[in-house]
Amino acid sequence: MRPVLCLITDRHRHGDEWPDAIVDRVWAAARAGVDLVQVRERDLDGGPLAKLVAACVDAVRGTRTRVLVNDRLDVALATGAHGVHLRASSMAAAQARRIAPAGFLIGRSVHSVAEASDVSAAGSLDYLMFGTVFATDSKPGREPAGLAMLTAVSAAMPLPVLAVGGITAARVPEAMAAGAAGIAAISMFADAQPADIESMVAILMASV
Repeated sequence: MRPVLCLITDRHRHGDEWPDAIVDRVWAAARAGVDLVQVRERDLDGGPLAKLVAACVDAVRGTRTRVLVNDRLDVALATGAHGVHLRASSMAAAQARRIAPAGFLIGRSVHSVAEASDVSAAGSLDYLMFGTVFATDSKPGREPAGLAMLTAVSAAMPLPVLAVGGITAARVPEAMAAGAAGIAAISMFADAQPADIESMVAILMASV
């Protein structure tokens, strides 16, 4: 099964030129066949965030890549983004669904089988993102859940589950073997030059 691939942004990895660095990677990822881009700039004010999201939406135009905004449904709707990714502290998915247009994607982060079961049963979600699967610099000090827990969550859910946390190209086959529908990653895309993303994705797809 072809894995769902999600690029997660982190402007702090790109220095002062972060707007161009992010948009260039999003453009390259869309042409390489990456399915989702989650704009995850949680400490960015609304105006600059909306400008970044709008640029990412423009960068994926003409491809099947869909842009999601972390938590900020208002920004997602205002910029024509394709969905929102909710955290545990975000509004309920059903509330977001009532506001969102047709075809709008809604996903949520989960960290246990119980949490995943609860939010899945409540409805209105298109996918779940489970982690942290492996240790990662993005969540320092957090104990990784591991592949066994990923397997348990994936097996219990009717929704597709994306693995997140410490995901590298080498770990994608492990995540898929554990039952994930795909992966989401920050470093794997941020550390690659835009010109190298297409070949990286091709190699990754050949490995699963």
